[in-house]
Amino acid sequence: MSTAKDKTATVASGPALKPALTTPLLYFFILGDVLGAGVYVLVGQVAADSGGAVWVPLLVALLLALLTAASYAELATKYPRAGGASHYATRAFGPFMGFVAGFCMLAAGVVSVAALARGFGGDYLSAFVTLPVGLVAVVFLALLALVNARGIKESTRANVVATLIEVGGLAVIVVLGAWLLLRGDGDPGRLTQLGTAEKGAATAVLSGSVLAYYSFVGFETSVNVAEETRDPRRSYPRALFGALATAGAVYVLVGIAASAAVPTGRLAESSGPLLEVVEATGGVPTWLFSAVALVAVANGALLTGIMSSRLTYGMARDGLLPSGLAKVLPGRRTPWAAIVATTVPAMILALTGSVATLASTLVLLLLVVFLIVNTAVLVLRREPGEAGHFRVATAFPVLGGASCVLLATQIEAQVWLRGLLVLAVGVVLATVAAARRGRDAR
Repeated sequence: MSTAKDKTATVASGPALKPALTTPLLYFFILGDVLGAGVYVLVGQVAADSGGAVWVPLLVALLLALLTAASYAELATKYPRAGGASHYATRAFGPFMGFVAGFCMLAAGVVSVAALARGFGGDYLSAFVTLPVGLVAVVFLALLALVNARGIKESTRANVVATLIEVGGLAVIVVLGAWLLLRGDGDPGRLTQLGTAEKGAATAVLSGSVLAYYSFVGFETSVNVAEETRDPRRSYPRALFGALATAGAVYVLVGIAASAAVPTGRLAESSGPLLEVVEATGGVPTWLFSAVALVAVANGALLTGIMSSRLTYGMARDGLLPSGLAKVLPGRRTPWAAIVATTVPAMILALTGSVATLASTLVLLLLVVFLIVNTAVLVLRREPGEAGHFRVATAFPVLGGASCVLLATQIEAQVWLRGLLVLAVGVVLATVAAARRGRDAR
């Protein structure tokens, strides 16, 4: 019978990353990524799809996200290595599927960082200064790369500060919404309005949950820093489920506050729905909330950049990408080559403006990755992995995989076309990589 060691014989050895993350730092890493820039534009989009009861699809999305998060908790504690979904897929299905999973995550991560960079240089920044968006995006990404290369501890400490600011800003929205209701200006009746003119209640909830689901998927970035976590078997599940529960509570309260404070139509049409709450209640300068939003955008980009670079490093160390991308700084022990390799294409995307045409494929790409991960959990039950790792009930990965299929059925046809194009590129590159490995083996 083959062993786990035999199956991973192709895994390249290399310098290990520095374990520096404690449970609190990992908790804030996950919370900061989940509570990233999405919430500042998400509520209006969900309202457009589901109606006034925005909190319902947010709650449904949280429950669906927890299913896949449980699978990640088992795999991250069983195999605490950079590479995340790519590493798990490689162990379960071989290098070909590992490359496809990793490529999907990389594509989603690079595009997400580029989109956030452009968002940083857009309307929120214009509240203070007007500069070319492309220039701001490039400088912004270069600074993020330097922070990333500085070290995981320094990056996550910056994230703690940014996350506290983000949570504080969202807490202000909740308080303002409550104040508006107490003075009799809001409409609590909107909180039970499900459905739109085009969609019934059930369809509206499912459609809104697809958008809301994306707001919770930041947790998948954290598995790529499991190798840099002290005692991941103990820390990772606590940080993961604690952060998701916190984010879910904040999202539901923000959804309630926004929907009660602002008419659904106005909320749906706004590109800055939480600013609508601030303007409706008064008392808080809009420039101040714009500053909080900029912090949220920067924090989300930093954390996604960390994920992308660690994923690239992990794939290179597993032999799925050129080995040169696994190089680390001697003193800092951060993956400098992978940071450069993910920052440069993000800069190109931010400059060309093509991010908008690809951004809607992110959810689809992540659903593909999540389906692979939920299946990998079951396949890898035959391996012991790290002693004492977290283990989830079999029903969770089964239901998690089913939820990915269900949500994928709600994605529009044109998005599927773009997503399939990205997947096709990944399959071609995986085939080339497999052929190269075959030649090297001979």
